[in-house]
Amino acid sequence: MLKGDSHEPEETMSPTAHDFAAELATLRGELATQGKRVRDLVEAALDAFFAADNERAAEAIASDEQIDAADVAIEQAAVDLLSAVAKDANPIKDAGLRGVLNLVKINNEYERIADAGVTVAESVIDITGNTARLPITARVMTNSVVGILRDVVKAYNTQDATLARLVLQSEGTVSMFKAEILRSAEQAVAQGDMPVDLAFGLHEIASQCLLIVDHCTNVAEQVIFESTGVIVRHRAGEWIERAVRDQD
Repeated sequence: MLKGDSHEPEETMSPTAHDFAAELATLRGELATQGKRVRDLVEAALDAFFAADNERAAEAIASDEQIDAADVAIEQAAVDLLSAVAKDANPIKDAGLRGVLNLVKINNEYERIADAGVTVAESVIDITGNTARLPITARVMTNSVVGILRDVVKAYNTQDATLARLVLQSEGTVSMFKAEILRSAEQAVAQGDMPVDLAFGLHEIASQCLLIVDHCTNVAEQVIFESTGVIVRHRAGEWIERAVRDQD
C-alpha cells in the first residue's frame, strides 16, 4: 500500500539493529577524535617539559577543558543509546552492547591519560634547572610512551587485537626506563650534576609516563576483549588470556 492510501496514522518505528549500529559507529568516530586530542595534549606536555616551555605547557593544560567536555558528552550519548534500547525492548546482540560498554570504559581511560598529561605540563612551571642536563634515556622513554599511546588509539579505532597485544608487551620496557632514569638522577644529584628541583621534575614525569602506559594497557585489554572475546589479565609478570566470548 502506498503512503496516502490509508487514513490510519503511521506507526512510529522503534530503533532497529541497523540504527543501533549507526549510532555506535558515530560514537566510535567521536571517541577517535577524542583519542587524537588526548595524544596531542600528551605530546605537547612532554615537549614542553624538555624545552622548559611554560607557554606550551599552559596551552596543553588549557586543551584539557575540551577533552573534559567531550568526555562527558560521549558518556551521556552512550547512556542515551543504551536507554533507548532498554525502553523499546529492542534485542541487540551481545557484541553491540559490549561495544558500547567498552566505549564508555575507554573514554574514561582517555580522560585519565589527559589528566596525566596535564600533571606533566604543570610540572614545567616548577622547573628552574637546566633541562639540558636530563639523561638521554628520559627522552627515549617519553618517545616510547607517545608511540604506545598512538598505537593503542589506532588499535581501538581499527579494532586491531594484534596491535593491542604489542601495547601490552611495551609496559615492561617503560618500567625499566623509569627505574634506570631515577637511578641516574639520584647519582647526578649526589655528584652535583643535577639540581634537586630538576630531579624531582624528572621523577614526576617518569611516574606520569608509567601511569599513561598503565591506562594504555587498560585500553588494549578492552580492545582485545571486544574484538576477540578474550579477557586479558596481568598475573605474575605476564599477560594471561582467557576466552569467554558469548554466543551472538
